[in-house]
This record gives sequence, C-alpha cells and structure tokens, in this order.
Amino acid sequence: MNRFSNLWILAACAAILAASGCVKARPFRYYTISIPPAAEPSEHQPLPVTLVVGRLNAPHLLRDDRVVYGMSEVELGIDEYHRWAEPPTQMIERLLVERLRRSGQYRSVQRLSSTARGDFVLRGHLSALNEVDDPSGIKARFTLQLELLNSKSGTVVWNGYYSQDEPVSGKKVSSVVESLQKNVRAGIEQLAGQLGAYFAAHPPA
Repeated sequence: MNRFSNLWILAACAAILAASGCVKARPFRYYTISIPPAAEPSEHQPLPVTLVVGRLNAPHLLRDDRVVYGMSEVELGIDEYHRWAEPPTQMIERLLVERLRRSGQYRSVQRLSSTARGDFVLRGHLSALNEVDDPSGIKARFTLQLELLNSKSGTVVWNGYYSQDEPVSGKKVSSVVESLQKNVRAGIEQLAGQLGAYFAAHPPA
C-alpha cells in the first residue's frame, strides 16, 4: 500500500469521526408507575396477619428495564431508549406492598427478604406490562396472577387474576405508560379488594 493510499484512509477516517461527532446521542427516557393515596384506613383493628410479598415471576423481557412493545400477538420487541426506572417485576411488587400497607387491614406487610417472616406469602406471575398493537388501535396490556400461601400449612389458600387491555389515546411512549398506569392501578385495586374479601370470609384465629 503506497503513501497516497494511507493518506486517503486517514482522511476517510477523519471524515467519519467528524460526522459522528456532529450527531447528538439520543437521550434515554425513564418511566415509573405510582398508585394514588389510599382512602382513610378502616377504623377496625387490623387483622393479626403478617403478609410477605414475594418475588414475582415473569418472562425474561419483563425482568429487564427496557419498555416492551408488541408487534403482534406472538412477537414482542424492546425499546433501548425508553426504560423503566426499575424492572417491572420489582415495580409491581413495590406497588402491591404500598397498596396493602395503606389499606390498614393487616398488622404488617413486608417485601421478601432474608429476615422477613410472615403468616402468609403473596406471590405470583407478571405476564404482561406492555403495548399491544391491533387493528382497533394501540392498547396497554397488564396481566397479573397472584396466589396466597399459608406459611404454616404450605398450601395455597387464595388465587387472584387480572388481565385487561387499556386503550391508548396517543402514539407516544408516554401515552402508553399513562394507560399502563391506569391499568395497573385498576388491577392492583381489584386484586387487593379480592384478597381483603378472602380474609373477611376466612378470619385468622
């Protein structure tokens, strides 16, 4: 390779580097979901129950912090630049704990840890927290299944299930997240109510 060829290669590399420096890096955007403050706690004494909210199982994509979107009923994708502030499984666990604590129905509600001990363990599976595109429009899908395990007997004493597609008004990721928040709030409220109804029908000794 002669000197002119080397100079041409160096000039080409310099041009590429200069061009790449002119392109601004696309910023990451982060999202989270919250639940509204609960109504005034019940005046009744809390049940003598300690609940431990265990780890949620989920597909690999929902254990990652990247926002998931559906290209079809059988194909999912991830967005590198739009991310959750925490992995969806951890976020839903946190929201469950917040909602159950605010209800004032239970003596204690804890997240699973090496020191947490409870009378019952609430665990489950997060199947969907993503955008879904279909001919009728964009929707935000939330699907969560829960089960309540009696720690003493080792048996499952209650099951709850929620699955809903919430319409999305816009095409931006932020619009999808807003609809997901609405859906998650409704789902957690429904499941918490069903769990409370179980304990009302089966009061602990």
